[in-house]
Amino acid sequence: MRTRLLQGTAAALILSCSAQVALADLAPQDVWSDWQNYLTTLGYELNAKETISGNSLTVSDLSAVMERPGGEGSVIIGLGTLVFRDNGDGSVSLDMPHVMPLHVQTKGGEDNIDLQVTVTQSGASMVFTGSPQDITQSYRSGETVVSYSSLSVNGEPMPADALRATLALKELVTTFHSLKDDQNRTYDQSGSMGEMGIDLFFNDPKNTDEMFYTTSLRNLTFKGQSTIPNAIAAFDYSQMLQKGVGYTGRIGYSGGSSRLTGKAEDQDFMMTSTSTGGNLASGMKDGKLSYDVSQTDTEIMLQTNDLPFPIALASKEVGFKLDIPLLKSDADQSFAFGLTLADFTMPEELWGIFDPSKVLPRDPATAMLDLTGTVKVLANIFDPNYAESLDTPAELTGLTIKDLQLSAAGTSLTGKGDFTFDNSDTTTFDGMPAPDGAADIQLVGGNGLVDKLIAMGLISDQDAMGARMMMGMLGTPGEGDDTLNSHIEVKPSGQIFANGQRLK
Repeated sequence: MRTRLLQGTAAALILSCSAQVALADLAPQDVWSDWQNYLTTLGYELNAKETISGNSLTVSDLSAVMERPGGEGSVIIGLGTLVFRDNGDGSVSLDMPHVMPLHVQTKGGEDNIDLQVTVTQSGASMVFTGSPQDITQSYRSGETVVSYSSLSVNGEPMPADALRATLALKELVTTFHSLKDDQNRTYDQSGSMGEMGIDLFFNDPKNTDEMFYTTSLRNLTFKGQSTIPNAIAAFDYSQMLQKGVGYTGRIGYSGGSSRLTGKAEDQDFMMTSTSTGGNLASGMKDGKLSYDVSQTDTEIMLQTNDLPFPIALASKEVGFKLDIPLLKSDADQSFAFGLTLADFTMPEELWGIFDPSKVLPRDPATAMLDLTGTVKVLANIFDPNYAESLDTPAELTGLTIKDLQLSAAGTSLTGKGDFTFDNSDTTTFDGMPAPDGAADIQLVGGNGLVDKLIAMGLISDQDAMGARMMMGMLGTPGEGDDTLNSHIEVKPSGQIFANGQRLK
């Protein structure tokens, strides 16, 4: 249900609030035809009444209809009236009302949904320049607010006081360049925004649970590019990828904050967060999907009735990376994965629960993992037939540990490694593809940590002796105090070696 609403609302916002500059002669019909071609390429059927009067083209009773695959019904978007005006200088303007209603419906599927929102624009202008094959659209507004009006599901209306939602975009400036040829449509978009704010309130009509969420991002910049072939089948994502559909985009901001308050099962809760900025990059191109997300100087505070004190957590950097193939191939394909949690700290009240005597150092903790490798993709991930099966989508054929870092409480563990995997042999390692490779690991402060855990009463002397024996078997003394190095080798025959000594 959420997917249908998101797809419908996104298309509506493209039509109503998009953004893009160039020079040449354009007529109102050229711009309207370009919009029609774009939306029909995405699978929408447009219905509208066109009226020409003087230098203006009025498109009224405008609606866009998309049939969902597999007989799952349709999405209907009502956009009201648009007026394209010839400026007499080769450019075209879109006359936009100060208040513009949008109506999104889904019919014939699992649920029939009727959503109405309102777009309010202050100081807005949209100008098109260029030629019919090469259009640049420029949009700016002092403030654009998208607000929830009403929602009903299967004819049952949501109570008026149950949901409030607002998206506010301030000082929005964007340019959107559309270039088309015989085979593709290419889009380049860039822009900036002074602030983006979200206010969301939900009150469950069936009980006393409620939630209020606000968030704000400041000084946003965004840039992206997408390519859409002229002949594609809507919702056939595997075919779309194979035919060259793709996008890349990046969003950055200089600071943000959020606040979540509410009540669940008669328990009050509150969570706040702040950051000094971040970036979100995403792409789907050449049959691969990628994400690169990072945020700096993140601080989170959590408080509930069950906690005797607020919990405040902080991290200098939080990050996540992913790059994975999506299309079936007989050849190995590369992938990457990464996680970063740098300089993580927590309050002394939390430390005091398990270490009131302050035996452990309060050094900031860090966890970093950087992996690359290869996989053999056995099925197109977006194939509906695969989605209904339980088959494994891919086989791991290679793995490289480019960087592993774990540090906390005065102890650090680092490592690197490289392995290949034989998927034809899942017997030697009890169901796991047989690995072949080696890893180098270094542990600093391990014995010191064991001493501290004994002093805290968390482990016994006997437990500690077992831990020290294990470290002695796996590691050899390295440079510096309390340093152990280990070279671990794994053979496809099932043998495992540590520093040349066979363990298995």
